Order: sequence, then structure tokens, then C-alpha cells
Amino acid sequence: MGIIVNLEDDKKKAGAAKFQSERKIIQSAAVPIELENIDTDQIIPARFLKATTRDGFGKNLFRDWRYENDDENQPVKDFALNNKIYSGKILVAGKNFGCGSSREHAAWAIKDYGFDAVVSSFFADIFKNNALNNFLLPVQVSEDFLQKLFDAIHKDTNAAIEINLEEQYIKIVATGEQESFDINQYKKTCLLNGFDDIDYLLNMREEIETFEKQKV
Repeated sequence: MGIIVNLEDDKKKAGAAKFQSERKIIQSAAVPIELENIDTDQIIPARFLKATTRDGFGKNLFRDWRYENDDENQPVKDFALNNKIYSGKILVAGKNFGCGSSREHAAWAIKDYGFDAVVSSFFADIFKNNALNNFLLPVQVSEDFLQKLFDAIHKDTNAAIEINLEEQYIKIVATGEQESFDINQYKKTCLLNGFDDIDYLLNMREEIETFEKQKV
């Protein structure tokens, strides 16, 4: 049964922040960043990539857009993360989010800041995979629905957005307008159960043991 022992040892070292089971449905206000082509260097600048754990990256999320001259005493007042009228567990951003370098730290920073989901009309593939691997849900919608989300947030900064992972739809609660979204079914299973890749294999312990016995 060596494979199980090794998996459990690896599991103790994993330490990834989990997608909370109670967030199979996320209902929250949203923070809008109505810009296209937001690259990973803007999400988390390269100078903050020295750390090897996932903790603490949230404080430097969008660092160069949040502060003048990299000075925390000079916040850019108009930037959404500094504007107290915006809050919530959902980040809504423009087209082509997460482009640029493949740094996983971008997903770490967004998750560590407190977001559970990012909505855009297009995600860079590597960022999307990094997000899913770190229990951050990327929800890709049409450009038309993305604009409806921005309009709803601008009309009411507390507008509730509902993301139903199990049924794969996103909805503007006040109007009832909704749209379905796609997600890799393996990653959906992992998110719904709070599994990382090791958890998923450990959940198949009995099947693995049965397979090993068949080899004897």
C-alpha cells in the first residue's frame, strides 16, 4: 500500500487554500476592474515572487495600481480595491484576464486577498488552470453578459451576483438575468468536494487498493 502512504505524506506538505464547500453557491457583491488585458505582472509584480508559500500575497495584489510610487501611504483613491464602496468575494474584470507570464502567484494573490471567483469574457489558459488548481473559480462569460455585470455594479455597488458551480450559471440577482459557463468536469468535482489532486486520489483509496491487490 505504499502509494497511499506517499500520498498522505505529500498531503501533509500541501497546505493549499481550499475552495470552501459552502461556496458551491457564491452570492456576493463584486469588485469591478473594467480593464482589458490585465497581465500577471500587474496582478502580482515580479518583485514579490520570492516567497515560496501562498500566504501574504494578497497585500500586494495589483500593487502598482493600488499605490502611488509603491507607497502604501499613497493609495490611488479611484482604484476599485481602494474604493470602500466596493466589496465582495467576486472580482469582475475585462477581457483577456491573466495574460502574460505563467506565474501561479497571480492566483495565489487573488485568493489570498479574499476573492473566491474571477469573472471575465476571456482568460489566459495558464492562468485559468492555475486558478482552478488553487480553488479560485474562473467564470468565463460572453462580452454582452460581462457588460451587464459592470452595468449592474455601477448602478448598485452592493448588487448581488450569484455563481452556482454545481449548476454552472452566473446570475445578476436583482434582474434574474443569468448565463451558463463551462468548466473542466474533473476540476468541478475537485472544487465541489474541496479536493486538490492528492485529495482526489485519496478519495479513491478503496479503488487503488483493489487495483493493487489485482496485480498480486
